[in-house]
Amino acid sequence: MGIPVRRLWVAVLSGYLAFGATLQALPAYVPEKFDGGVLASGTAVGIAFLATACGRPVAGWLADAGWSRPVVVAGGVLTALGGLGQLLAPSLVVLMIARLVMGAGEAALFSAALPWVLSGMRMAQRGRAAGWFGLSMWGGLAAGPVIASLVGDRVWWLVVGLAAASALLVLTTRSDPGRIEPLVHIRRFRDLVPIGVPLPGATVGLAAYCYGTVAALLVLRLRADGIGGDGIALAVFAAAFLVVRFAGSPAVDRYGGRAVAAVTVTIEVVALVGLALVGEAIGALVFTALAGCGMALIYPACVSMTLDRVRGLRPGVSMGVMTSFWDLGVMVAGPLGGLVAERLGFPVAFYLAAVSAAACVAVCLVFLRQRRAVSPR
Repeated sequence: MGIPVRRLWVAVLSGYLAFGATLQALPAYVPEKFDGGVLASGTAVGIAFLATACGRPVAGWLADAGWSRPVVVAGGVLTALGGLGQLLAPSLVVLMIARLVMGAGEAALFSAALPWVLSGMRMAQRGRAAGWFGLSMWGGLAAGPVIASLVGDRVWWLVVGLAAASALLVLTTRSDPGRIEPLVHIRRFRDLVPIGVPLPGATVGLAAYCYGTVAALLVLRLRADGIGGDGIALAVFAAAFLVVRFAGSPAVDRYGGRAVAAVTVTIEVVALVGLALVGEAIGALVFTALAGCGMALIYPACVSMTLDRVRGLRPGVSMGVMTSFWDLGVMVAGPLGGLVAERLGFPVAFYLAAVSAAACVAVCLVFLRQRRAVSPR
């Protein structure tokens, strides 16, 4: 039986459209409904990424044993419940709990669907497949805020509907009864974080800090300094990101993850320095597009490096752990970048992100000699 790649792609897209819509809605929703300030709004956004980071390794661990379908279904259901909880939350505390539920749902949705898809691919095609399938997640994160701005006050009902549609899409797929296997027991840290994963994880985590800085501070930087372009900046970033991700994913299999990551994140360094220095709208949008290009291939590149280093050894949990580093990087970028911007100015916050990107390139150099993992057992 073939793997339902298209149905899974749409299911993940629907779930992440819901998640992306909340990122646009929360900064206004928290002050209006709960009288919260900047810290409360930022925490509400970031706390979901904490749950996602913690949930991904577990989702991957279950997927490795053939439980992808029920985990993906659970992800859609949790995402829907989290959206409904945010709509009906009577207090800020309940809202935070609902955000944690939604974050756990997003972790299950993508981190179990990706190994399900990759299980039907040859090793030489997995970088390309991960890049293209990852468009479901990144496309949702990019388009969700745009959709949220269009629907206005009905955004939370849209969130619930999209998440429910995600669960329904997976519920209506047929599972392969021959794929279920005994779960690998977790007895030590290495069983949950396989050897070979931390370095690709560090690479994607440092890059995620750059993405988180752009997502959290770019519009504020352009608006506060009167530069202009703040209304379309994130759309420009998303468009450049998606185009390069779609067109450039085959380069990961052709040239290798380490080389692609080193080159593209070097572009990110230039973009972030440019955003720190820029003083007019056209230049800001050019550097924003460049930042989108620089971020586009880092995830499939790190997928390729991770799979090479853990070849044949629990790819689901390996991918889940590696992707958790991304969530942690984004989670840290919002409050830390905001604190730096508040105390030292927006340019310094973008310089700090450029330093993170440079550190990402330095970590990539570790992969000059690819090392495959040995069994932890």
